[in-house]
Amino acid sequence: MSTQPAHQRPIQQDWGHREYIEVITGSIKKITDFLNSFDTSCRSRLATLNQKLTELERRVEYIEARIATNELPTDNHLVDEVQIESENYV
Repeated sequence: MSTQPAHQRPIQQDWGHREYIEVITGSIKKITDFLNSFDTSCRSRLATLNQKLTELERRVEYIEARIATNELPTDNHLVDEVQIESENYV
């Protein structure tokens, strides 16, 4: 068994530290990529949900206005309309 010369130990330690830093840096990059992807996905889904909620709010306001002015049809057209729209958002 040979021992390492004294001048090689700091070099090997330096390489060990550099490898460790590379592993940590790579892990941070992976986490950052995941978080950016997750952020984009969430923003897209929330935008879609916001559009659906806005449309539902408009429909509710329309129905409330028709009820307030007693413009209800004699058949179940309005009820069918609400059921069809609510099924689209489930």
